[in-house]
Amino acid sequence: MTIEIKKGNISDFFASAKETAREIDEGKKVTRKNTVWVESKDLMDLLKPERTRLVKYLRGKKRIVFTDLLNDMKRTPVSLNRDLNLLSKYQLIRIYKEPNPGHGIHKVIEPTFQNQKIEIRAEI
Repeated sequence: MTIEIKKGNISDFFASAKETAREIDEGKKVTRKNTVWVESKDLMDLLKPERTRLVKYLRGKKRIVFTDLLNDMKRTPVSLNRDLNLLSKYQLIRIYKEPNPGHGIHKVIEPTFQNQKIEIRAEI
C-alpha cells in the first residue's frame, strides 16, 4: 500500500471525496486511498533533508521513545520537535506520553506509515 502526499487544501480534499462518491454511485469498484492533502509550504518543508532522514529512520519502527530518537538522530530537542509536529499534523506519526516506571513519563513516537511507500506529488 502507498501513502500519497498531495499539495492541496480543503477544497481539493472535498473534490477528491466527491469524485470517489461519484464512482461509488456508478457502481465502480473503489480502491482504498491513502492520500494526505498538504499545504504548499508544508509540502516543501516535508522534503527538507533532515525531515526525509527522519522519515527514513522511522520507517519500519513500531515505536520509539523521544530521548532515544534524539540520541540516534543527533538533533536538538527544538529542531526534532518541530519536525515531529509537522509529521504529526499530517498524521504520519502519532505522539503520546506514557509512564516510565520510576522515572516519570516519556514521549513516545509511533509512525503510522510503517513500511508503506510514500509518494509526494505536486503540480505547479
